[in-house]
Amino acid sequence: MPVGATTDLDDAAIRAAATLIQRSRHVAALVGAGLSAESGVPTFRGDGGLWTRFGEPTFDGWELFNSDPGAWWDDALAAQHRDSEFARALDSARPNAGHVAMAEMEQMGRLAHTITQNIDDLQHRAGCRKLTEIHGNRYLVRCMNCGGRDRLSTISLDRLPPLCPECGGTLKTDTVMFGEPIPEDALRECYRQAALADLFLVVGTSAVVYPAAEFPVMAKRRGAALIEINPEETDLTPLADIVVRAAAGAALAAIVDELRAETMA
Repeated sequence: MPVGATTDLDDAAIRAAATLIQRSRHVAALVGAGLSAESGVPTFRGDGGLWTRFGEPTFDGWELFNSDPGAWWDDALAAQHRDSEFARALDSARPNAGHVAMAEMEQMGRLAHTITQNIDDLQHRAGCRKLTEIHGNRYLVRCMNCGGRDRLSTISLDRLPPLCPECGGTLKTDTVMFGEPIPEDALRECYRQAALADLFLVVGTSAVVYPAAEFPVMAKRRGAALIEINPEETDLTPLADIVVRAAAGAALAAIVDELRAETMA
């Protein structure tokens, strides 16, 4: 039975998680929508999720972009002028206690790298710098030729599709579309972290989206420990060494408090 498999913020589980983090050489984290939900960003799946309420988006986005990038951009810009619950929530969201705690863990030298499935930029805004956004970032564009990334707000949209200021290649939004391969540099870094980690921290993810869900499993098979922070049971729960069955913000903040206390002891 994993430590702390309860419905409350279990002090024993928090202490055990902090101790394991303190003793580990290379801690990697996988973050999902549950963390940003505490900032008011709607999740896609589950009760109340956007896809549950409104249906899943088109699965041919990548195909449509490739067939006519200019038309795709034209449609995307038009959509910005229509009401979008997700877009409004992203634009108004602020980093929560969980984001801040993970940034502090990184600054303490206890968190080596974070793989986030979220596109909301909140971890970066909280101060995380050792970060792989495996599904991209809503506020960036990516060149399809050289792979360079830039802020969407700095790119001229007078011509569609917009072109890379460095190489002249076609730009697309950085977020990964259905059917689009994960960018090679991001995927390579994720596999590297799975190989390096002796502890994987899994926060607020249902662990059903691949390839992200396989990284902690790969690390576990190599002998790494696994800590899960999630209010709900997931497919990774049976593999976890420690389970903190609580909201990410409260759990991560409590773990950081324990790490500070252990450092000062």
